[in-house]
Parts: sequence; structure tokens; C-alpha cells
Amino acid sequence: MPSLPKFFAAVFAIAVNFSGVQAQGLPDLGGREIVAVTENAYVPLNFADPATGEGVGLEYDLFNEIAKRLNASVRWELSSWDVMIQSVRDGQFDVGMDGITINDERKGLVDFSDSYLTSQQLMLVRADESRFADAESFAANSDLLVGAQAGTTNFYVAVYNVLDGDEANPRIKLFETFGASVQALQSGDVDTVLMDQTSANGYIGSNPGAFKVVGEPLGTEEFGFIFTPGSDLVEPVNAALAAIKADGTMDALEEKWFYEFNAAQ
Repeated sequence: MPSLPKFFAAVFAIAVNFSGVQAQGLPDLGGREIVAVTENAYVPLNFADPATGEGVGLEYDLFNEIAKRLNASVRWELSSWDVMIQSVRDGQFDVGMDGITINDERKGLVDFSDSYLTSQQLMLVRADESRFADAESFAANSDLLVGAQAGTTNFYVAVYNVLDGDEANPRIKLFETFGASVQALQSGDVDTVLMDQTSANGYIGSNPGAFKVVGEPLGTEEFGFIFTPGSDLVEPVNAALAAIKADGTMDALEEKWFYEFNAAQ
């Protein structure tokens, strides 16, 4: 019979193991390293902490939690948006995330996880904006400009839901990063930036008195993680994501990044 300290230590170890991966019925990836990529330019999903330079945001917290539940580790890398999908497709990274909308075109390039967030497209404007109040009045004033990042959902919503369907419309000003388009809005170089509701909340909360949203939502989108085609990570990630949604962890992350984070700025 083992000594009492060893006996209780063994019981504790069994309890910990039972309450973790096995209790949830999740796959055990055996400490596997997952190489994840993001842009660090999409508040509050992924961005650099101004105080430390460290990558933070809802996507960081969510995927780190997924990896923890699957007994895996994450090595984070950075990439610009314009090459991210192709880089994941080519296998340079295992998984990518940047508020990536699930759509049929992208499904032809990469594999997607289940949706981890549902959001709506909104028009972010300066807080003192009075020249237009919705997409129709914006489109009717040819002097007004919209800022966008090429190839993003925000760009295509601007083209097809706000303007005339012409991707070369000179009223669309392109920026290399999403953050740069918001800076252009704040400085008056453009008059609106289209973004999902979660990011709009983040920018409004972190810049009190600087921004507001106008008009009705212009569309609904589902965000997912992207994987190299045929990746064996899709099913385990989906299983962990379902558990995170079921036990309230996802709700807590949304509270942290869409409300508590805003209030702290």
C-alpha cells in the first residue's frame, strides 16, 4: 500500500486528468506544437499591447485555450493580411486567424473551423459626422471616401453594399493594414471605414469621443480559423471550440474583450 502522501498525490493527479481533456472527451495532441499566424492589427481580436508590444486579443486567448484543452502548445507568428491565406494554404503555418469571414471562395483555398464569432458590418465614422447617416446618403455624396484593406470582407461590403459594385471606384482608398484605415478616418483622410461590430465596439471603447457608428448593419458574417487543406487539426479544434462555447468560456472572453477591455481604455 502506498504511503498516504503518495496516495493522495496519485488521487489528485487522476482528478486533474479526469477534469481536463479526458473529462471533456477531447483529443489529446500529446504536446504537439501548433504554428499559428495573425496580423496584430484587428482590435480587439488581435493587436499589439501598447505597453508591452505583446500580441493580445480575443483570438489569442481563444486559440491558446483551445490548445490547452487539446494538450498542445502554440507558437505565434505574424503575417500581413494579403499573404496570410496563401501562406496557410501552402503549409507555412498550421492555422491562421484575423477576423476571417467564412465564405465559399475562401473554402476553395483553405479548410475552415466552425464559426467562433458572428458579427455584422457597420459604418464607423467620426463622432462629429453629420453629412450622412446611412449607406444611401453616403453613396449619394460623391465627395465622401471610404477606407478599406484590399481583399477583406470590409472592402467587398464597401464595393457592393455601399457603392456601385466597381472595385476600382476612386472613392475607395486602400490601406495596407486595417489599423491604418482607422487612423485615416480619425485624421479626416477618409469619411467612413466598414468593420464588424466587435471591432467597432473596440475602437469606440478605446477612443472615447472619437468614433460612432451610423446606419443599419450592412450584412452578417461568421468568423473562422483557417487551416492548410486536409489538416488533421480541424476536428480537434472544432471539438475544443464546442466545449468552450458550452461551458461559458466563450461568453467570458467576449465579455473581457468587447466590454471590459473597452471600459479600461
